[in-house]
Amino acid sequence: MATANEDLSQFDISAEEKDRLVAEVIRYVLFKTQQNSGCPIKRDELTQVVTRNYRQRALPASVINVAREKLLNIFGYEMRELQRCRSSTNQGRSSQQSVADAKSYIITSKLSADVYKKYVEDASTSHLTGFAFVVISIVYLAGGRMEEETLWHHLRRLGLIETDENHPVLGNIKQDLEALVQQRYLQKEKANGPEGNTLFYELAERALDGPVNEKVKQYISQIVQKDVAPVEAD
Repeated sequence: MATANEDLSQFDISAEEKDRLVAEVIRYVLFKTQQNSGCPIKRDELTQVVTRNYRQRALPASVINVAREKLLNIFGYEMRELQRCRSSTNQGRSSQQSVADAKSYIITSKLSADVYKKYVEDASTSHLTGFAFVVISIVYLAGGRMEEETLWHHLRRLGLIETDENHPVLGNIKQDLEALVQQRYLQKEKANGPEGNTLFYELAERALDGPVNEKVKQYISQIVQKDVAPVEAD
């Protein structure tokens, strides 16, 4: 089975050019992840990094594959591909734009827990990780979809008020919730009903991705001390 590096050998560019393209993709992924607080990076963005000066159609996929290998082997990060979820209210809709935006990447650490904690973990953002797990768990237990008002009802019981812009730990609570949408842990959709439009939050592809889904399941099980059936992506 050919490696990603061997796949690159089919293109009429020098070894130095190949290495430079791979390095540019890795640099883009690492800086973009840091800059955008871990928001998924669209595949189109990485393709554009490669095609700025090259027009070979299959080159971007090969460069991205080599970059994924090096991120894992050198930095200890897995570059996971996510398929964008469509909301339950839009299952029948399809367009070329939605196909183009369907794939994105996130990076997740494969380092051991002690190494990650010592060299990588940012203690200043641990409260946001905790907030994300609480919100995802609430929506998870509701079957993966919940009205906005119901979600805020549960958060208010935890002392998290939607109008609070200066929470002593979390700061602006509404912005924190919106960040989970941008990071694709959640997606929100409006649905028509007898009383007008109702806003719903649903688990998005990042929350349904294997490692996160399993961690959420374990987290909930520890609290309720019983097995919880996983929510599967459609």
